[in-house]
Amino acid sequence: MAGSVSKASKKGGIRRWLPLLAILLAAAAFFAFGLQHYLTLEALRANGNWLYGQVNDHLALALVIYVLVYAGVVMLSLPGATILTLAGGCLFGLWLATGVTILAATLGATLLYLAARTAFADLLRARAAPWLKRLSAGFQDNAFSYLLFLRLVPAFPFFVVNLVPAFLGVGLRIFVLATFIGIIPGTFVYAGVGAGLKSLLDSNQPLSLGSVLTPQIVIALIGLALLSLLPVAWKAWRKSRGGSSK
Repeated sequence: MAGSVSKASKKGGIRRWLPLLAILLAAAAFFAFGLQHYLTLEALRANGNWLYGQVNDHLALALVIYVLVYAGVVMLSLPGATILTLAGGCLFGLWLATGVTILAATLGATLLYLAARTAFADLLRARAAPWLKRLSAGFQDNAFSYLLFLRLVPAFPFFVVNLVPAFLGVGLRIFVLATFIGIIPGTFVYAGVGAGLKSLLDSNQPLSLGSVLTPQIVIALIGLALLSLLPVAWKAWRKSRGGSSK
């Protein structure tokens, strides 16, 4: 009886790791086949006319493929999400690109979060050090504001922000809501830049992210991120006032 229980627990442990292992294998295959070379501005320039034609002739199908590719890139934590956002703005226009990109990015981020939470939940609960438990408690107290800040500020890699909430036990609803809202400003800005990218693609000028994303855009996003921490600061101020009045 004990042996069968042990085998069942082993199988359960293996199953928990399968989603994360599938993600790692898919990411390895992506680089093995050299697909990263298609997620560049130069690739967008080289294939621009063909892509415009496909969007004009098969808009619905193009949107579905865009969402699936974007969600896959985010879920696999691959480089190229910013390029895809710019490409979406270039191909679909500002408003349509913003909407579908937000949905795709939220979907991909949620799938990675769920895979990480499934694989590491028991391990983290069993081995979490006291400092990690304190960090988890503090993060959960202000999870929405912290996540909103991490989503808005461009200094944190997107895949890191997908994994940290899974490690710290943030609930699915808060994760999805903060992700959905938090990526709206950046997506809108990048899609807007992409919408005006066609003239640059048609020119012979060299292309790079630095040439299309200005310091003013980055500063504006950092400002929005700092605003997201105001509820945390307000709560801390109220708490300190309550403590000092005693």
